[in-house]
Amino acid sequence: MNPNPARTLSSLSRWMAAALLALPLLTLAADETPDVLVKNLSTEVLDAIRTDKDIQKGNTHHMIEMVDAKILPHVNFQRTTALAVGKGWRQATPEQQKQLTEEFRKLLVFTYAGALQQIKDQKVQLKPFRADPADTDVVVRTQIVGSRGEPIQLDYRVEKTDAGWKIYDVNVLGAWLVENYKTQFASEINQNGVAGLIKKLTEMNASLDKAAQK
Repeated sequence: MNPNPARTLSSLSRWMAAALLALPLLTLAADETPDVLVKNLSTEVLDAIRTDKDIQKGNTHHMIEMVDAKILPHVNFQRTTALAVGKGWRQATPEQQKQLTEEFRKLLVFTYAGALQQIKDQKVQLKPFRADPADTDVVVRTQIVGSRGEPIQLDYRVEKTDAGWKIYDVNVLGAWLVENYKTQFASEINQNGVAGLIKKLTEMNASLDKAAQK
């Protein structure tokens, strides 16, 4: 895994992060289907970002607070982390699994906060959604369109849990977030074990936190 935190925040990673801006600022309605949730809530989040003066001024800590409090609670981070860590997840102790989930969550918080700065005039367009009412794991397909450039493909893997629908993976331009990190994590685990991956993530987060305080 590349030890340079700046490279972790690549263009692809930023768009993957931006994809998860479709997560809600409001309590999810239990009777809403995944596609309706993604469409309505992503529009609301994008509108909120445009009108938040602190975010517009580039207040990094405010952006991180917003992401952490309003967006991330609606992601199933344990499943996302387990899928990204792959075989290493089964090798990890319960305490290590907890540490991996927390550090990966922190890393994505910084990534999402950076992605907020990319939002300008973009809008979300929902693609046709087909799923059986009994399905508990679905893919919602959308695209982000703006006044410039080609539309950005965004697909969401969403699962139904006891706490409502949760997003656990995002596809941007054909690349899934979990797969993107899985290769990096596997390389680190092969070289330094699960403890090495935890150490690397901790170091990256410390570096990103230091940069955010400048």
